[in-house]
Amino acid sequence: MDEKILYWVLFNVFVLLMLALDLGVFNRKAHEVKIKEAMIWSGVWVVLSLSFNLGIYYFYTPPEGFTRADSALQFLTGYVIEKSLSVDNIFVFVLLFSYFKVPALYQHKVLFWGILGALVMRAIFIFAGVALINHFAWIIYVFGAFLIFTGIKLVTQKDKEIHPEKNPLLKLFKRFFRVSEEYDGGRFFTIKNARKVATPLFVVLIMVETTDLIFAVDSIPAILAITQDPFIVYSSNVFAILGLRSLYFALAGLVKLFHYIHYGLAAILVLVGTKMILNHYYTAKIISTELSLILIVGILAASVVASIMKPKVSPV
Repeated sequence: MDEKILYWVLFNVFVLLMLALDLGVFNRKAHEVKIKEAMIWSGVWVVLSLSFNLGIYYFYTPPEGFTRADSALQFLTGYVIEKSLSVDNIFVFVLLFSYFKVPALYQHKVLFWGILGALVMRAIFIFAGVALINHFAWIIYVFGAFLIFTGIKLVTQKDKEIHPEKNPLLKLFKRFFRVSEEYDGGRFFTIKNARKVATPLFVVLIMVETTDLIFAVDSIPAILAITQDPFIVYSSNVFAILGLRSLYFALAGLVKLFHYIHYGLAAILVLVGTKMILNHYYTAKIISTELSLILIVGILAASVVASIMKPKVSPV
């Protein structure tokens, strides 16, 4: 079997195995995920990600012109970018679960299936993005400008709000299916008046999938600014996404305290957008991957420290 194909097969087998263990063993019974459990699983996913990173350093065959160390650094930088941008997802998840009053008992189920769908969407976005760059080199400038624009918009936009009635996918779904106003345990669909109807839990799932679709539009170009190696882009995305559920339950109650984090995320988007444009325009790399990683970690740390040192004053 071709070595590259083997990488893809083995990695996806690992992902499917972890998902099967998650749903069929560790979370076979619906339960409210406590902070301690979430912190443990967050640590497990970070360790697995870093172990995979070491595997890339020692065993991966990089594209021509790159070393294993280059690929390992690209994976780590991409992983940090995706992990940091996922904080914005967490904030939206908090708003969604609060708006729809989703019982804590079933939040994990929604996130599990939502993230499963996200893996498929990310794969499509990644291959489409790499194909566009390979066929139309100028698209890099479009991606870079888009990231800079998104970063600026993130600073200037008002507080996020949930408007389900404006969601186009939800509107389309409601044209063909009726939606119950009441939950039926952890079911996505139920029988009401002898008809199959969707429960509010499935509506939340649609909103979660839509949210990830929107964030993928930002995050995929961001990591393509670091590398165009499909396997590195995909694997770093997958590890960040797989650890998103445990990160949500670990930070859901704290995320509102980090009120300066969106400024940090905005700065990161502007940074990687600028890197994408400059490094493509100039032959010599103006912003190296090493420098990008240092700046990204520094920006995140600064935004967290600033949030702690200057807490948000609640309106009286």
